[in-house]
Amino acid sequence: MSKSPNLLFPALGVSALVLGVAFAIASRDYGASKIEGLQTRVGQVEAQASAASDKAALEAARADDLQAKIAQVQAEAQARLSSADLTEPAPQAAGPYNLGRPAHADEIAAWDVDVLPDGRGLPVGAGTVWDGEEVFVEKCAACHGDFAEGVDNWPVLAGGFDTLADEDPVKTVGSYWPYLSTVWDYVNRSMPFGEAGTLSVDETYAIVAYILYSNDMVDDDFELSNETFLDVEMHNADGFLVDDREAREYATWRGEPCMTACKDQVEVTMRSVFLVETPDEGGSNSMMNEAADQNLPSFTADGPSFVPAATAKVDPAPVQEAKVETVSADPLVEAGETLFRRCKSCHQVGEGAKNRSGPHLNGVVGRVMGSVDGFGYSAGFQAAMDAGRVWDEVELAAFLAAPKTYMSGTKMAFAGLKKKGDQEALVAYLNTFR
Repeated sequence: MSKSPNLLFPALGVSALVLGVAFAIASRDYGASKIEGLQTRVGQVEAQASAASDKAALEAARADDLQAKIAQVQAEAQARLSSADLTEPAPQAAGPYNLGRPAHADEIAAWDVDVLPDGRGLPVGAGTVWDGEEVFVEKCAACHGDFAEGVDNWPVLAGGFDTLADEDPVKTVGSYWPYLSTVWDYVNRSMPFGEAGTLSVDETYAIVAYILYSNDMVDDDFELSNETFLDVEMHNADGFLVDDREAREYATWRGEPCMTACKDQVEVTMRSVFLVETPDEGGSNSMMNEAADQNLPSFTADGPSFVPAATAKVDPAPVQEAKVETVSADPLVEAGETLFRRCKSCHQVGEGAKNRSGPHLNGVVGRVMGSVDGFGYSAGFQAAMDAGRVWDEVELAAFLAAPKTYMSGTKMAFAGLKKKGDQEALVAYLNTFR
């Protein structure tokens, strides 16, 4: 016998009632939890807003305080300016600033590289002329030339003796610098260019020794050291005076400048003695300005009376190329070829040889002295050309032994080849270029 449906309906109703009550209870708990979370979040936001408000109030108070202090400082400064003497010295601090710390002894020693003229400050070390030549060629010749003659616009370090009274003096270590300590100190702290501080003490002594040798101030066997430093006598040691212009001149021109009785018109009465042209390959060539002083403009407040017309530039005649003979395998010639590396920075030989800072040497044996077209010789070589003097093996050897002694006033900075065998080898090599 099956159960009656009437009995199932009350059971389903009770189940639905129970489920509804359970759902209502669950919904009430969830809503309470949600409300509690929202209340917590509201409390946090209110706390943050209160903190931000307090911070803004504090910053505003600080800004007002700073503004008041700035106004006070400006007012005090204005009051001091209105009554103070501007020539008074600046006020001194009441005490130390308490910044940093005292330097350690090793830190001071690392920076204390000064060398004084009497040799104080020199480190222990030594370097020979020949060691200096090797280091100089490697680290210095790119700018200063193999013989310290200078490349392009880089400084000339050798030569220039007895030129300081000329209109265009050549100021070098040999002709101008009064203290050897200046040379050592500068090389030590500043050279090579772009690699300052990389030279060892011995390399610095050797380079300075070679510079002295290039100026014919020491022999080729000289060794410069902290012990022999004071044995070197600089050429221009007595050529400087104590600067007394403060006592002798300053009072004359420190007063009010004269601004009355000025000239109405200014006339140019002479031209620059020297002109300077800049070649395409860089550097500069100084030459005498042969232009006359006539027909020069005058100048007033309205400008120049006229503008002189520029003259056309005349290109120098090209250097004729000499016929070149093939260098033989003679050991003497080969030795001369090696020695000629010292000459390449100034002179050229071979096919297409041109004048550089020195004339080309093709056909030099048998050539009249000072006769290469287009090269500006010194007065001594010009006089030799006028006298018809000719280069032969004997004359060339004598010149290579001591150029400045052989030809007074020569611009050649090379100190010379002291060994007779070297002179003969170099002449033999040059004799192969006819």
